[in-house]
Amino acid sequence: MLVRRLADAPVEEWHKLRTHILMDAGEMGSRDMWVTWIDVPNGVDQSLHSHEESEQLYVVVSGRGTMTVAGDKQEVETGDLILVPPATDHSIANENGGDLCCVSVQSPPVTVSEVFAPSVAAGEFDEDDV
Repeated sequence: MLVRRLADAPVEEWHKLRTHILMDAGEMGSRDMWVTWIDVPNGVDQSLHSHEESEQLYVVVSGRGTMTVAGDKQEVETGDLILVPPATDHSIANENGGDLCCVSVQSPPVTVSEVFAPSVAAGEFDEDDV
């Protein structure tokens, strides 16, 4: 059995989200998935973005927040699953006073740096984004 503990997962921070990489592309024998634990602190509103080839799902592990998918904005809470089709703008926000935690799965895999590096390269970098 292969196990990666949250405490041992590499962490990247982009756009004020803390992303724990539970399984990166090609790790643990997986070819087609990328799994992360995302901490969304209170007051954070992620930039709209999309993944051209990947579908993504979020499972809210704790807390409450707002998901926007293709212009549809809905409140989400612990236990909710949100499916984001490929090439669909989406974002998550937390303005509810407590922390919001989600597990995210993407297939085929897309890494955090692939998602946000193009905006940095395009000159949209802001000190607050990291």
